[in-house]
Amino acid sequence: MNIQHLKERVSDYKDSIKTVVDKKILWETKTKALISNTLKSICKEYDIGWKVQELTWIGTNEAINITFDSFPKELIDCTNQIPAYQFIIGGALVFSQSYSGDVHTFILFPYLEQIPVENSSIELETYDPKIITEKLIIEQVDEFLKEMIKWEVPTTKNKLGY
Repeated sequence: MNIQHLKERVSDYKDSIKTVVDKKILWETKTKALISNTLKSICKEYDIGWKVQELTWIGTNEAINITFDSFPKELIDCTNQIPAYQFIIGGALVFSQSYSGDVHTFILFPYLEQIPVENSSIELETYDPKIITEKLIIEQVDEFLKEMIKWEVPTTKNKLGY
């Protein structure tokens, strides 16, 4: 093998860097705002105690999530019937930009000491930012709600407490 054999590999490497840069530019100019605005619209339409957060990790990765922050106002009266009831905040659907520019989606469950860490999240999908649409975001929120319902009222019997 001689040095000329590297020409194709060097070209492929340059293309890979360009692909990452293009994805990160798309995230910055379109995808991030689309996710944020769609999630904020959902929060406004369905006020069930959730909020949207925009996060910047160390370095260049960013994330946007919708998370349960407070108890739904319309259900406050029913919790007053059980004085010991405690709403557990947390649970989030996260859209996180990766180092490669792709967008990972995953669900984080509320933190409880009795639940093992390995059961604290579910990885959903990884998307090229150019295929993220309002429809896809809504589908992910739908999946998130299904998982949160299963978490709140599990079909399998998990022993927590007594």
